[in-house]
Amino acid sequence: MNGFLIVTAAALATAAAVMAVSFLAGRVTGKYSVIDAAWGPGFAAIALVTFVVSGLVAGSSAGQSPGDGTLRLLVLGMVVVWGLRLGTYILIRNHGKPEDPRYAEMLADAGGPGVIVRKVQLPQGVTMWFVSLPVQVAMVLPGPAGPIIWVGLAVYLVGLVFETVGDAQLAAFTRDPANKGKLMDRGLWRYTRHPNYFGDACVWVGIFLTVTWSWWGWLTVLSPALMIWLLVAKTGKALTERRMSQSRPGYADYVARTSGFVPWPPRRSSSGPSGGPSGSSGGSAGSTVANQS
Repeated sequence: MNGFLIVTAAALATAAAVMAVSFLAGRVTGKYSVIDAAWGPGFAAIALVTFVVSGLVAGSSAGQSPGDGTLRLLVLGMVVVWGLRLGTYILIRNHGKPEDPRYAEMLADAGGPGVIVRKVQLPQGVTMWFVSLPVQVAMVLPGPAGPIIWVGLAVYLVGLVFETVGDAQLAAFTRDPANKGKLMDRGLWRYTRHPNYFGDACVWVGIFLTVTWSWWGWLTVLSPALMIWLLVAKTGKALTERRMSQSRPGYADYVARTSGFVPWPPRRSSSGPSGGPSGSSGGSAGSTVANQS
């Protein structure tokens, strides 16, 4: 674990840089919701920077290995693929849309962009650094890595498939004019109201598992725990469902028959075989501090 303090400092600096760039982009474009698209790529940037920095730190010490090569490359690939997919999806989805109402409301209430820094970017940058602790540890753990890394990869792939397919199904549903005003309850959305948030949770549990062959890895258990708490109880599922319950007719019936998070066969509904109107949770995988919806 030689050089971990340097690596984690580099991760924190990278998170700060990502937040600063997203803030400047918001100032230039007049849309601070660009921070949502920066969430996934921010993790990818942290993974890449810590990969490089850990190698440089080891190279400066004679005979010092930068860590297990297989684990380092595996985790780097996992985070970059997840982060760039998520960022691209959100960027395309938000293209041409006005400022997110959440940010517009903040700006109107506080009268300046400083509130975005205090209420969104600072907590989001710290969260990005903290959640990425398993990634940082993976870059410096001395090998050989245990076979648990492949279990972690399997859990990660389950999550990546869930959020990718769930996002694609929701995007196709919303593009169809015939579905205007309806709720999405097809495909993966039939088995969980939040396949994207469930996928995000699996991704970060999988990344955490890749470092649990060492007690150093177990010290980062609060990182995936924080991500799951945000997804389920704070700014993901909870915020989306509060908004949907207030704006979408038939949403209560969808909640009654469909699992809230972990995929499960739907329960029978008094509305009929299909359980009422088709439905969507209205959310998509994205920033856990600034919820995507």
